[in-house]
Amino acid sequence: MSITGIVALVLLVLSVPIGIALSAASAIYIFTDPLLTPEVIFRAFFNFVSRYSLMAIPLFIFAGFLMEKTGLVGQLFRFADSLVGWMPGGFGVATVVACVLFGAISGSSVAMAAAMAVIAIPEMRKRGYPDWLSAGLVATAGGIAMLIPPSIILLLYGIVTETSVARLFFAGVIPGLMLAFGNAITVVVIALYLKLPRTRFEAHRILPATLGALPALGMPVVILGGLYGGLFTPTEAAAAACGYALLYGLIVGRGEFIKQLLPVAARSLNLTAVILFLVGSVGVFQFLAANLYWPQKITQAIVEWGLTPLGFIFAFMGVLLILGCLVDGVAMVLLTVPVVFPVAMALKIDPIQLGIIITLNVETGVVTPPVGLNLFAVSGTSKIPLTQVLKGTIPFFIGDLTVLVLCIFFPGLSTWLPDLLIKDVFK
Repeated sequence: MSITGIVALVLLVLSVPIGIALSAASAIYIFTDPLLTPEVIFRAFFNFVSRYSLMAIPLFIFAGFLMEKTGLVGQLFRFADSLVGWMPGGFGVATVVACVLFGAISGSSVAMAAAMAVIAIPEMRKRGYPDWLSAGLVATAGGIAMLIPPSIILLLYGIVTETSVARLFFAGVIPGLMLAFGNAITVVVIALYLKLPRTRFEAHRILPATLGALPALGMPVVILGGLYGGLFTPTEAAAAACGYALLYGLIVGRGEFIKQLLPVAARSLNLTAVILFLVGSVGVFQFLAANLYWPQKITQAIVEWGLTPLGFIFAFMGVLLILGCLVDGVAMVLLTVPVVFPVAMALKIDPIQLGIIITLNVETGVVTPPVGLNLFAVSGTSKIPLTQVLKGTIPFFIGDLTVLVLCIFFPGLSTWLPDLLIKDVFK
């Protein structure tokens, strides 16, 4: 155990990609163990990657990129602006609402932040919003995609822990809406303080914007309605989302849309390859850990420390907040969950609540330097300096931490909705 850990730590310090570091550290141990053969590396890798439920990841990623290319994201934004644009900081609130709606289609936080940076930031500049505020809002609100179903982070957690993905998806709804509400309140308060200009309420805009957004609003209905009605598994819901976006693109864009399909598919495959390599590397690491009884040993050691469930959660959250400054969200889940999940179960912590708490930590990690991916996505897309983006995230970050603490102390915020809507037979 010590050899593998030391090798992995050294490789990470040398900035070796996490997937390679985990695979290499595990491989070194396997090569030196006379009871294990090198073939187990490939067997463990592909056995983990070949799980049917993992197919939902590339499909949801592809659906999100298709939404961006077909203009469906812009429809959602105009719809949100027609409803709340008249409020103090109304355009910022509209950005938050649009992020919630887009989050119900694509589970990728970075994709959402990049798309909203293109659409929302130029408009906020026209309306007098300072760059730090508009960039910080977009970077932070992009994290809502991790909680609003479907969520790639919750999907990975469900696969690694064999927890019902459908229950996890619905468990993310209330915390996700709380994040959105906190972001909206924050931007309203800042807008009042800065005395940003406001627009008048124009009722005549609502009907055209609603009619124009019907195609975009139909996709969350397909995904969530199919999951709630028991018509789809999460993987089938992801496939349905792709089919919906492809059909809309072909009807509206025709030949021009067909030309864009290959670049969109290439972007999707690139992001999918990175995630699946990480997942496969964790499969190799998990195989080694199971054979050496690491989870049992770690569980026994922590239980002997006498930590209460709440003490364990806060200690683990501290580790995740530090990791959020060093690695991306997928790596955070895949590095920590296989080790801590058995401990959490021994302490009788609800696996649904644990998944939501971990995802909330990952959500804060997308805006914590030096590896906060949303910071770079917004800065690179909008050409706003990274320091200004980081400055703008600070007031929203405080609200996100508040939601995290509330979900720790009140488990019902995570467990009430899935208990109400989904029976145990749905996986």
